[in-house]
Amino acid sequence: MSVPSPIIDVPPPPAPMSQPAMIVNTFFAHTKTFQAISQNASWWMAWLLMAIVTYAFVYTMDKKIGFDQITQTEIARSSRATQFDSLPADQKEKQMDFAVKLTRYISYAIPLFSLLAYLVVGAVLMATFNFGLGTEVPFKRALAIAVYAYLPQTIGAVVGIAGMAGGINPEGFNSRNPVASNPAYFMDPTVHKSLYALATALDVFSLWTVVLLGIGFAAQSKVKRSTAILVVLVWFLVVKLVAAGFAGLG
Repeated sequence: MSVPSPIIDVPPPPAPMSQPAMIVNTFFAHTKTFQAISQNASWWMAWLLMAIVTYAFVYTMDKKIGFDQITQTEIARSSRATQFDSLPADQKEKQMDFAVKLTRYISYAIPLFSLLAYLVVGAVLMATFNFGLGTEVPFKRALAIAVYAYLPQTIGAVVGIAGMAGGINPEGFNSRNPVASNPAYFMDPTVHKSLYALATALDVFSLWTVVLLGIGFAAQSKVKRSTAILVVLVWFLVVKLVAAGFAGLG
């Protein structure tokens, strides 16, 4: 006679972490978020949150600083400031009007440009880890890692909104570097442009993102966390060095 096998109750696998929980854990328990991407690689809610905060920042900038002032400041700090000042009044007015409209359109389209940036970052890092370090991170997970890793940028945007709402000198406002989160904020962007560009690399929120990207790819592979962070940091520094080189030419 055969002895019946005992019935063993196998507990069901845990439910995938929800997107709101993953957003919160990115700030307070980041490893949980990046490990949860294996079961839930959805990222649209995190992107939507960043888009809303970005629109709030741009709207505040529009009302408190004004795109006229922002455009004037950008032109005054550019290499073509002298050329612009030498234009006849009618041409200067036309070019200024066009530049203001372009600045406004680009500013309100930042969430779309950001999404493109996340796609590029996810693809580049996926290729780097998969082909360079022998991991097998799918693009969908790589993109999710990139989106969640950029969530700390919302804190910088909120700080910027608070600063503008609290009162700030419109003429001294730098739309490219609006928060005192890096040494470049305290520097003149028209002097030593390459050094200024390099100083922006020491940004609290950018380095926070770099660390989260490394943690994310480490959580989705067998790569050590320190190695993963170093890989992302190298890419970050390469981009900053190239940007500094172009800034020095301007």
